[in-house]
Amino acid sequence: MNTLKKTLSLAAAIGVLALAACGGGGGGGGNGTQGNNSAGWNATPQWTPHGPGASGGSGNSSPPATGDNTVTIRVDNTMGGVNLLKASIRVCVPGTQSAPQCVTVDNMLVDTGSTGVRIAARAIPTLAPLLLTQVGAVDDTSGSAPIVECMPFASGYTWGSVKRADITIGSKTASNLPIQVYADGAFAAPDDCTNYGADLGGGAFAGINGILGIDSFATDSADAVITAIPGNYYYCPSQNSCISTRMQAGKEVKNPVAEFATDNNGTIIRLPAVPAGGQTSVTGQLVFGIGTQQNNALPSSATVLAVDKYGAFTTQYHGKVFTRSAIDSGTNAYAFPDDTIATSADSWYTPAAPLYLSATVEATNGTGKPLDMPFSIADTSNLRLSGYYALSNAGANFAYGGKNSMFLWGLPFFYGRDVYTVMGKAKVGNQTGPFVAF
Repeated sequence: MNTLKKTLSLAAAIGVLALAACGGGGGGGGNGTQGNNSAGWNATPQWTPHGPGASGGSGNSSPPATGDNTVTIRVDNTMGGVNLLKASIRVCVPGTQSAPQCVTVDNMLVDTGSTGVRIAARAIPTLAPLLLTQVGAVDDTSGSAPIVECMPFASGYTWGSVKRADITIGSKTASNLPIQVYADGAFAAPDDCTNYGADLGGGAFAGINGILGIDSFATDSADAVITAIPGNYYYCPSQNSCISTRMQAGKEVKNPVAEFATDNNGTIIRLPAVPAGGQTSVTGQLVFGIGTQQNNALPSSATVLAVDKYGAFTTQYHGKVFTRSAIDSGTNAYAFPDDTIATSADSWYTPAAPLYLSATVEATNGTGKPLDMPFSIADTSNLRLSGYYALSNAGANFAYGGKNSMFLWGLPFFYGRDVYTVMGKAKVGNQTGPFVAF
């Protein structure tokens, strides 16, 4: 786990939000490979707008596929910031499927940069006390103390109890899934957690009811299985006493997709293209499974990028090397440090004219060819004032931990593309995970 200090300015309404997880590495990971894929960078989006709103107005484009493995996702103004991708989930006490032991939670931030379901306690006030408490941390000799987690992100942390619930997304259910109920007030957060900066359960994030972490890994901290990591998992004998602990992988917060009965080897995010001037809202699809149905095949022309056990790859930009890079739908901008670009007080880039930039990405393990990736940055502050919440060229000055080690390809990267996130060592064609593809 890397120590992370607060790096971004966060106002009462959400400004720059970077949700790449900075914890102890995903469980069920491994060294990915690009196999025999020789596809290079293709700047042409696979999915271009069609239907109402294609010209860039306030309407939306029609999703391209149907099936029992698809869920509607959306960007609009309801979560308190720009480029915040949301979905709805149903949360139930394990083994039940009806009220009052089930609640639908809207405004869950869809995040390919972290693992697991995390729900703000305020979003499920009557259900939270009914969910099963997770106990039995490895270092808890009593075997009965509640397990609590601190999950560090690039913009702060979530702190709260680990519970079990049945999680349904569309028609898919992950049963008896370990989840985090954060900001529940049950236990005092230790300094090793609060040192990560902003409390993502605080009032500045009231529009976000939780995080739907669907990265390339089944569990959220492979490192915690081996080592008690300060600022990660704890067992709490009392309200003011929480002790860092190792964890059994089966009791860690889990990626719900890994627990589906079918279509469980990864996800696809499909979003229509957004014009340079922005759009008020966008509707797209979250598709479960890759190569498991007709609607989720990995194209032979796809660019495949292997990721390491932290879900990271390497980006090189203007002579700097960023080894903790990620394609991350939970980050609402292209987030990287460049002090030559003008910024607003809250870290958004504000160039006088749009900038057309490029960076090179490659697998950290050296497999595959380096790829040149073009992207653009515009004055995000002015675009936000126009009432647009889907912005394809939003950028932010961001320095992870005060160092130039992270380059986040946030939600603007997803517009106009199908982005594939393959889990663990899943085999898709002749490619083996974990990898991302587009």
